[in-house]
Amino acid sequence: MPRKLLSVAVAAAVLLNSAPAGAREEPATTTVAPGVTLTSFALGAVDGDDVWTVHVYLPATIDGPLGTAGTALGSKEIAERVATALRDKGFEPRVEQVDSPAFADHPAGVLGWIVRVGRFAAGGEASAMLSRIRAAGFAGGTRYTAQDGADAGAPQKVHVLRVDFRTFRGTVGTDFGPTLNGTERLTDLAAAAGAVAGINAQWFYNSAPGGLYVKDGKLIGSATQGRGGIKITRGGRRVDVDAYTAHVTLSTGRDSIELDGVNRLPGEVWNCGGVGGDQPTEKPQHDLKCTDGSELVRFTPEWGKPPAGEGAEAVLDARGKVIAVNTTRGAAAPVGGSTVQAIGESAAWLLGHLSAGKRVTFTERVKDGEGRRVPLTKDTTILQVGPTLVRDGQVSVNAMADGLIREGTDQTFTYNWLIRSNPRSMIGVDGRGRLMLVVVDGRQAGYSEGLGIAQTAALMKRLGAHEAMNLDGGGSSVMVTAPTGIVNRPSDATGQRSLGNVVLVRP
Repeated sequence: MPRKLLSVAVAAAVLLNSAPAGAREEPATTTVAPGVTLTSFALGAVDGDDVWTVHVYLPATIDGPLGTAGTALGSKEIAERVATALRDKGFEPRVEQVDSPAFADHPAGVLGWIVRVGRFAAGGEASAMLSRIRAAGFAGGTRYTAQDGADAGAPQKVHVLRVDFRTFRGTVGTDFGPTLNGTERLTDLAAAAGAVAGINAQWFYNSAPGGLYVKDGKLIGSATQGRGGIKITRGGRRVDVDAYTAHVTLSTGRDSIELDGVNRLPGEVWNCGGVGGDQPTEKPQHDLKCTDGSELVRFTPEWGKPPAGEGAEAVLDARGKVIAVNTTRGAAAPVGGSTVQAIGESAAWLLGHLSAGKRVTFTERVKDGEGRRVPLTKDTTILQVGPTLVRDGQVSVNAMADGLIREGTDQTFTYNWLIRSNPRSMIGVDGRGRLMLVVVDGRQAGYSEGLGIAQTAALMKRLGAHEAMNLDGGGSSVMVTAPTGIVNRPSDATGQRSLGNVVLVRP
């Protein structure tokens, strides 16, 4: 049988919870709760092309130093220069072209070139060669080629949790620890909530979820404007994948101003894509910290103790009345109230427009990709994660709009995050209306290599997803059930990570 990520026959079998042809082990299907099933199975196999190698880093420019080079790939000219230098030192390098598949908003093409040395059966042999290469004045690391993202038949361990609301009477929603500003383990959050199952959710920065976060109708996390997200309503019975923007306006009397964020550190715009003034870009760039020296950020009680520092702040009670204006930051939000912190030029605006006794109102506008306003009812939860994987039953990855393709010439991040294989977590809904929570393990040579994003989207579609969204992945990928505990094998050596927030299936 040709090595494929998941054949149509395999997908059909998995949907029926039967043994998928071509799987390297019998799938294990268990009933977690009435209407909730977990199926785990393995795909692919190790073959002779799966080897360890040394990946030699490239300088950012053609004449850059080799010993401190830090880019994973670059132009062909730079790659050939490094290869020539390696040959001069007695090594036998190879220059390989890295291609990017087509995405919904970006065509296929050449991403760059990489330089590698050796093909080894064991990681220890590759590490020994790396030591020699470093001693010769080069930089690099070891790689297992099955994790390059180009091998559709590489070993994968897949865990698929399905929630059938025709039988299941509970709900699916999100949760976090005592405060947003802090992380907790999924096992602890699931146990505290009495959940039957759960999975990791959003990325987190500065120990708090990153991206638009609407929980039970309340906006408690800033948007990365235009990035993908998933809207959950009716307790998980309806799931919609879209792109979202969010704008929060503060008004007092005849004066109004747009806030830069909600529940995040002023001046630090992780993933960029803020409301203006971000440097070096106002476009989304995943895992990149943009900065803005003049910001207004609202802190709600969910955050916990707001950060302290220079600037100004207004403290508001539950009715929006200003009860204090301070020339430094760090006051706690009153019960039911909030604070508004300002830095830079925005501090002058706050001090000039807000004073004790004034009334403040906040207007929140969340819109979908068509520009339609999204009602923030008590039954609405939105997690901005991404990228989108499947929409209306078709693979649809918004790689450029989600900032997964880096601006500029250095495409190291794009290569490592988008193209190469990593552990992945996904959420979606299949054609029968069943919620899907999926984890694919990765970074574990010979057991499960993980997936590139294009392969992740293909897997979700072939598992029957009508809508699907990528969640935080890598070492954050974890799934639990009440009967089993941790279902998968998290890739961090220390086990499961503490997380910013999670998705829980509650009875």
